[in-house]
Amino acid sequence: MAKQKNILPGFNLSLGFTIFYLSLIVLIPLSAAFIKTTELSIPEFWEVITAPRVVASYKLTFGASFIAAIINAVFGLLIAWVLVRYPFPGKKFIDSLVDLPFALPTAVAGIALTAVYSGNGWIGSWLEPLGIKVAFTPIGVVVALTFIGLPFVVRTVQPVLEDLESETEEAAASLGANRWQTFSKIIFPAIWPALLTGFALAFARAIGEYGSVIFIAGNMPMVSEITPLIIITKLEQYDYAGATAVAVVMLVISFLLLFAINGLQWWSNRQRIAAR
Repeated sequence: MAKQKNILPGFNLSLGFTIFYLSLIVLIPLSAAFIKTTELSIPEFWEVITAPRVVASYKLTFGASFIAAIINAVFGLLIAWVLVRYPFPGKKFIDSLVDLPFALPTAVAGIALTAVYSGNGWIGSWLEPLGIKVAFTPIGVVVALTFIGLPFVVRTVQPVLEDLESETEEAAASLGANRWQTFSKIIFPAIWPALLTGFALAFARAIGEYGSVIFIAGNMPMVSEITPLIIITKLEQYDYAGATAVAVVMLVISFLLLFAINGLQWWSNRQRIAAR
């Protein structure tokens, strides 16, 4: 039997282009950061990455990113549920709004959020009399990171909800399960891996965010200064080794967190398969 020829390039050629492209775009730049950091001795490297100002920026960046990802996981699931399960007027418009953070330049998003949440803004003017100051505080950082991360959760969970068969839910209801039991025992286990993936994507996106945060954060050292700003500041001061040292720490922590989340997702999938 004659071997069927593929129209597209074969595995060897495709793999070669894949490795070349990933090396050019990802591996070489990341390797350059690590190589530049070797200009510092170990004591100098440790001094740079453990400076009080830098440590404070770590806490804000990773803490705010985690909180924003949690918020997006909850409300992103709710938005995806509404968009999939309920028909209502203006549904397509609301659905298109979800993608707005993708299309909107991050600097524009930062300026808009600052204008809305500042003391004289539409929302900030109502919150500040209550003692809640958003703009130029760590709360503003969480707001900006929540804004840019929402589409990742919605667009990850939405297709899974669309693929769920309603017959399973109807069978559960016919057996006496209430709505909460149907959701917690049938729907949530099916969407949990997608929700976790959306959380990971939103978290990873938030860690490296700069444009939308820089305006609303206030950039006060030890208070509302994010790590990407620390890196930019060191670059402006021509401290390239110091900038790459902080960047390497961000890379390592990000990889470890994403590895842990992917491991949890793998474990969840395995548990779900075993339960069948």
